[in-house]
Amino acid sequence: MFGGKSQVLHLILLITTVYALSQSSTDTTLTRVSNAWQSFDYQTSSKLPWIPEGYQTWKWLDHEINYIEVGDKSKPALVLIHGFGASSYHWRNNILDLARDYHVFAFCKLGLGLSDKPVQDYSAEVWRDQTVGFLKEVVKKPATLAGNSIGGFTSLYTAATDEVKHLVEGVILLNGAGRFRDSSAPTTTATNDEESPDNNGMIDSIKGAISRFIVRISFFFTKQPARIEQILRQVYPVNEKNVDPELVESIRFPSLDENAAEVFYRIISRTANGQGVFIDDLLEKMECPLLLCWGEYDPWIRPAAADRVQALYPNSKRVNIQAGHCPHDEAPEAVNEAIREFMETSIIGRQQK
Repeated sequence: MFGGKSQVLHLILLITTVYALSQSSTDTTLTRVSNAWQSFDYQTSSKLPWIPEGYQTWKWLDHEINYIEVGDKSKPALVLIHGFGASSYHWRNNILDLARDYHVFAFCKLGLGLSDKPVQDYSAEVWRDQTVGFLKEVVKKPATLAGNSIGGFTSLYTAATDEVKHLVEGVILLNGAGRFRDSSAPTTTATNDEESPDNNGMIDSIKGAISRFIVRISFFFTKQPARIEQILRQVYPVNEKNVDPELVESIRFPSLDENAAEVFYRIISRTANGQGVFIDDLLEKMECPLLLCWGEYDPWIRPAAADRVQALYPNSKRVNIQAGHCPHDEAPEAVNEAIREFMETSIIGRQQK
């Protein structure tokens, strides 16, 4: 044992100093790899394992962001961005297969999946900024962005951001969400709430409390496994067998976080597609190749949305998939093939010209 109090105090001080230094040195880098992920051999597997404690961790604005990185670092980079209510695990049937040919990344958006869920305002700008940070701090080289649902909008928003245009080589929309500008509407519809005669603080507070209560009740029922499975089967109309216990658990588990219900309310109580940001405007600013990889039987975002994107971005390519809202998980073989074709012809092939 130690000889006296001074030695004990000195040891405590030493341990504290070492710990503090280790924390400060990892705040903005790739901070942690879970034991389960570290021991996993992606080269001998075809499907990503579900690891509830997470995969790898990146510190962004003091928040821990779960992410996955697989593949040869010398290969072209591909970043996969999930939709609302999902996580990086939703790319379970794509990551390992695509990592045979590319340097693949996927991250959980702030407030969702296995990332931190701070109680704050959420918007499309938050997830755009997170993607910008991820490209600059983790990927650290040009990449192609592939996004499903609201993840598609995040991909577009990032690609249209001047700060990282040089880091976005291409965009892949898999049933991407977002709003189009109504050509019959005025170009600006913003109003000054303070000058509105209908603005009443007490009424707004009551409405807010009622809305929060309703959302929390719906959240309680929505996070039940049977309800999650029921919703998923609606958007996996062709291949329901891929709605398996691991997928259900990957959605249920993050909902157990103490802040999950409040974050859920904050996300859906405002427009998550950007305040006044339209797909039309983003496409006007975008300068890279675009692939539309579209599930034809999506009950939420119809193929007509892809038609409109094509009309606005004529040089885009399109592949129709026999699937619903999540073609990458319902028909992964077809989607992986489409991504490879796009990467080889429009990204790598373009660089070689």
